[in-house]
Amino acid sequence: MNITLRVWRQANGAAKGGMQTYQLADVSPDMSFLEMLDLLNEKLTIEGIEPVAFDHDCREGICGMCGVVINGSAHGRSASPVPTTTCQLHMRSFADGATIDVEPWRAGGFPVIKDLVVDRTAFDRIIQAGGYISVNTGSAPDANAAPVPKVKADRAFDAATCIGCGACVAACPNGSAMLFTSAKITHLAMLPQGQPERWSRVKGMVAQHDAEGFGGCTNIGECAAVCPKGIPLDTIGQLNRDLMTSLFKSDGK
Repeated sequence: MNITLRVWRQANGAAKGGMQTYQLADVSPDMSFLEMLDLLNEKLTIEGIEPVAFDHDCREGICGMCGVVINGSAHGRSASPVPTTTCQLHMRSFADGATIDVEPWRAGGFPVIKDLVVDRTAFDRIIQAGGYISVNTGSAPDANAAPVPKVKADRAFDAATCIGCGACVAACPNGSAMLFTSAKITHLAMLPQGQPERWSRVKGMVAQHDAEGFGGCTNIGECAAVCPKGIPLDTIGQLNRDLMTSLFKSDGK
């Protein structure tokens, strides 16, 4: 395949960025999108041009590190038949001779560090604001001491599959991280272990979400449409219900 790449280049967070055009030949249709970027960087290195910076780690759709906007859609969702991570998107999804635009996640809470790399530590701070449970030290409890109804266990598992990639934020017109935040809140709210801090958790995490500069949710649904792990949109409804309830309850009540 021969393709034309228009890639966002930005030296650092304070620098002015812009799209740069590169021609790339001999791209295998079986390459992943990140392998194609590797090929581009090899070419740029040989030509004495600084390679394109982008995030990646496991390249198996597990870690959530990779993430770019491809032709206007997070993770290249518009080119893929099913939601996927960028590392699991293959070049056979594009036509020979195609022009592909590659940009970083764009949101107030995700400042650009360099090129396609953004700072996603805001997610870490949202977790630190309440995404944990208290555990009493001592002997380990019996596995069946705290039975969980299957419906709640399944819902908790579905929410727990969130990998924190940030595609929901990149896809949202408001730059909201409510799908991520609601997934973390719903995961713990469905389990007995998550009950002691349930009400302070939701208040703390939502407050941190807003403090990080993410926008509000208006139920557009773009977040769930691009989520590679299929986090359901109704987890945001769970967050809203817990947030309203927390105004009249305190932990332990």
